[in-house]
Amino acid sequence: MTCDPHKIDLLLVDDDADFRETVARRFTRRGFRVQEATHGEQALQLAGLREFDVIVLDMVMPGMSGVQTLEQLKLTHPECEVIMLTGQGTIETAVQAMKLGAYDYLTKPFPLAELEVLIEKACERRQLRKENEQLKAVLNRSQRPLEIIGQSPAMQQVFRMIERAGPTDKAILIQGESGTGKELVARALQRASGRAEKPMVVINCAALPEALLESELFGHEKGSFTGAVATKQGLFEVADGGTLFIDEIGELAGSLQAKLLRVLEDGSLRRVGSIKERRVDVRLLAASNRDMVKEVAEGRFREDLYYRINVMSLQIPPLREREGDIPLLVKHILGKQWTIEPEALRAIEAYSWPGNVRQLINALERAQIMADGEQLRVQDLPREILAAANVKPRPVAATAADGDFLADIQRAHIVEVLRRERGNKARTARALGVNRRSLYRLLEKYHIHLPDAEGAQLSELPAVH
Repeated sequence: MTCDPHKIDLLLVDDDADFRETVARRFTRRGFRVQEATHGEQALQLAGLREFDVIVLDMVMPGMSGVQTLEQLKLTHPECEVIMLTGQGTIETAVQAMKLGAYDYLTKPFPLAELEVLIEKACERRQLRKENEQLKAVLNRSQRPLEIIGQSPAMQQVFRMIERAGPTDKAILIQGESGTGKELVARALQRASGRAEKPMVVINCAALPEALLESELFGHEKGSFTGAVATKQGLFEVADGGTLFIDEIGELAGSLQAKLLRVLEDGSLRRVGSIKERRVDVRLLAASNRDMVKEVAEGRFREDLYYRINVMSLQIPPLREREGDIPLLVKHILGKQWTIEPEALRAIEAYSWPGNVRQLINALERAQIMADGEQLRVQDLPREILAAANVKPRPVAATAADGDFLADIQRAHIVEVLRRERGNKARTARALGVNRRSLYRLLEKYHIHLPDAEGAQLSELPAVH
């Protein structure tokens, strides 16, 4: 792992003006982004305004000593690496500084090439620690990506676009109806890019209120608002060096559009409640099921931001335009153990699928619950599909308990989806194909109780009989 000098933010802290200016001139020519401070108090002030990768700190200065400055830096900015500069008489103090968290020390005088090597190594360690933190954050958020299935001409065009646009570093706007698989396409673009080994972080603007969305994207400082009990990285920082996928970007509030534009223009951001500027290198992928040209024309979305996120555009076709793909999707969704009778497959192919692939998955999961064995028949399909295809299911013997039986089946399905989504009501509603209000009515109707905190384990759910 090597650090690009052009991406290293360096702070030089030394009261010797000639030495400081000589070092600053050398590293500026080498491409480093260099700032200077003449004493410890100024160093702390600058570190509070900007994030530095490495700080080169003289041990002996007027006012705060180098060790005192180091202690404050490690308390308030533990992520930066500090290299101490010392004279012959203060080597023991330099060793003490190492115990306090300094990366290393150099004894004056020294060749500037030696300092450069040490700075690069310190930056590499900081980068490695940062990547470990990113990996932990991504593992906590990530879900196993699904395979994109399709051989229709419309999908072949999508695959060609992924192949060509993926390796670029440009922002891409993915457009298509709800349920067409925009996140799957985003993951395919990321896997085809030079950032494939770096984090890909996903956020849905429609799932969060404005205040929480700002904190999720840009992070916040402890105490910046009620409930901010700890400092938190934003997703731009988590995705630094990798890819950020913003789903339903058309839902982004105007104030956040301005903040997003600034990050895309120069890579700079500030956490909520902070004046410190941080820099990130992130590739943006965005998606929307809205007509973004119309959103711009009607003043709901900034035109300058639209052109930033739409350097390239990729349109995903709705399922009804993907000729020949439905049998492939059905086979993939059902898996190897299940079969489907021809009449049921014809009914599925005849339906227009307004909810696209997401609706198809939901319909097949419901049908599997209704099936007697491991073959889906016409009578197992949802009524809306049969009505649209003008297919009447074969009659089955009715019993007095049919109503109760079907209610038990529906209740069991709701409980199963809740468990699968770990209690998240927004995702559960989407998986069931209903809005949240309808989901609450179903929970009340079937007496399903779950913890108030979304995402909690569903140990409190009653057993399904």
